[in-house]
Amino acid sequence: MHTDTERCVRAVRSKDARFDGVFFTAVRTTRIYCRPSCPVVPPKPENMEFHPTAASCQRAGFRACKRCRPDTSPGSPHWNVRADTVARAMRLIQDGVVDREGVPGLAARLGYSARQIERQLLAELGAGPLALARAQRAQTARLLIETTPMPMAEIAFAAGFASIRTFNDTVREVFALTPGELRTRAAGRRATGIGDATRVSPAPPGVITLRLPVRAPLNPSNLFGHLAATAVPGVEEWRDGAYRRTLSLPYGHGIVALAPRPDHVLCRLSLTDPRDLTHAISRCRRLLDLDADPVAVDEQLRTDPLLAPLVDAAPGRRVPRTVDAAEFAVRAVLGQQVSTAAARTHAARLVSAHGVPVEDPEGGLTHLFPSPAALAGLDPDALALPRSRRTTLLTLVGALADGSLALGPESDWTEARERLLALPGFGPWTTEVIAMRALGDPDAFLPGDLGVRRAAQGLGLPATPGALTARAAHWRPWRAYAVQYLWATDAHPINHLPA
Repeated sequence: MHTDTERCVRAVRSKDARFDGVFFTAVRTTRIYCRPSCPVVPPKPENMEFHPTAASCQRAGFRACKRCRPDTSPGSPHWNVRADTVARAMRLIQDGVVDREGVPGLAARLGYSARQIERQLLAELGAGPLALARAQRAQTARLLIETTPMPMAEIAFAAGFASIRTFNDTVREVFALTPGELRTRAAGRRATGIGDATRVSPAPPGVITLRLPVRAPLNPSNLFGHLAATAVPGVEEWRDGAYRRTLSLPYGHGIVALAPRPDHVLCRLSLTDPRDLTHAISRCRRLLDLDADPVAVDEQLRTDPLLAPLVDAAPGRRVPRTVDAAEFAVRAVLGQQVSTAAARTHAARLVSAHGVPVEDPEGGLTHLFPSPAALAGLDPDALALPRSRRTTLLTLVGALADGSLALGPESDWTEARERLLALPGFGPWTTEVIAMRALGDPDAFLPGDLGVRRAAQGLGLPATPGALTARAAHWRPWRAYAVQYLWATDAHPINHLPA
């Protein structure tokens, strides 16, 4: 996108918010970079240059616009669609891997040398992994400075900086303000009633409250309805208009509450270690599919005259995903050939027996979902499952625990499918639902799913898996979103926000 100058100029002139996060506009005369929808008068085209990431702008010597605050844009949807090395690297960087494991750790997860990863990212994004991670640290630092009363020294290390001096220098360079000036400006905006993309009312001590930006339209019904209807007792709940759940994080654990709003998702995070903030936000955005491009998705699906009425009636459906791919894979096996209620019951038993207890002063959350390592030594006789499904579950958790099966942001979607299908008890439905919701493949498809087949038949689409797959070729690469529209024709609770 950023290499198509004419298209970028049109987006800037029209202040098209759909492209926020897709590319950034750097102005040579002011040395400022902006989001495409920046409210100021657009510069002359000859003074613009376009970059794929904020890190690329910063590397070229531009600072963030104080008016449009480009670091608060939704993430680029390109990393959701692609499964190549650069896209997988970007998902890992957003997940905080570089801060925790360095560039060698990033490269090891992807199976390349650090030099190869550096070269590929520089060639496509104009910035290497360290610069991309630095831009993300700056964004996290600004968020903590403006939305919490944390001391600056604590913010520096929570955001992932190695020293307070580096923190101060980076904030000044990126935002052209000191950390103290950023906090003062934020306080001034609150005093005058002027909001921004992340600030909300003050939170209780120990809780970070922020807004997660989204691309409009956002239809929350199937998204939050699915999460609430399939919630595992003790790990997840719907309370006071918000989906709440526990999180296992690299440095500790947390509890998050996510509530849909007209133009954002309200997020309240309670963390045992503030260094997990970046990771927690990344997981929440992935869970709710907030970096999707709903306009592009819906435009493609509308080309099918039988799907078009569903899209027009409720545009902006997202794919409900997960905060932990391994957790979802276990739950997918527990949900094979049983009802939603039965799957929840099976998962709740595992949680109460093997999950790590947590305290939740605000609600009814009691445990973290057990890790593969905690489940690897399960006694088969203790599982109230058919013998074949016991074998499937134990084989899965064993492979996840010993590392022979890796599911996460770094996963190659094709390779992950092959490894899953090689496990006993894994067929197309289980593999594709994991690809859709755990790995984030937007083109995962479930032609054999009962709900999909029933909806297809009701719409006049082919109802047999083979014929439906052939028809769905026109929906690519968004077949996972087509599944959401098909599911939504049913009265199942997954399609409706709880009362």
